[in-house]
Amino acid sequence: MNLTKFLTTIVLTLGITGVAAAQEMQAPAQGDQVEQLDQLLDLDENQQEEIRGLLDEAERQLTPKEEEAQALQARLGDYVGPDYDENLIREDASRLGDLTGEITAETVLLQSRIESVFTEEQRQQLDEAIAQQQQQMEDMQNQMQQQGGQPAQPAQ
Repeated sequence: MNLTKFLTTIVLTLGITGVAAAQEMQAPAQGDQVEQLDQLLDLDENQQEEIRGLLDEAERQLTPKEEEAQALQARLGDYVGPDYDENLIREDASRLGDLTGEITAETVLLQSRIESVFTEEQRQQLDEAIAQQQQQMEDMQNQMQQQGGQPAQPAQ
């Protein structure tokens, strides 16, 4: 699965978009995520319960890491100034990089575990929904570029 498809899958199915987006907006509640998947893929009860369990476990693992990453980002912002401590900045930036890698790995693993719950038919449905959403996003981007790219009329 290529990166664009993977990221679109995450956005479409889970609302998980990475550390930066997680800081700015909350992912949909777990029930909402499972309901969205159910509406899209017609999950059976066992699939819904398994996905809820996977989401619960991921939340337990990701929340403390996301909170630490947010704190590190805030602290790094506080370090900006004429009397900076390069070693402290590098130490915190390194830890932030480690956390980002851990969060990314957990997110990829979560997505893979969730997809393993789906039947082949459900995966195909998901792929089709992703392709449709990607096309809509491309269409919107093209439309915005066309609107923004038109030259302004000169003032007379």
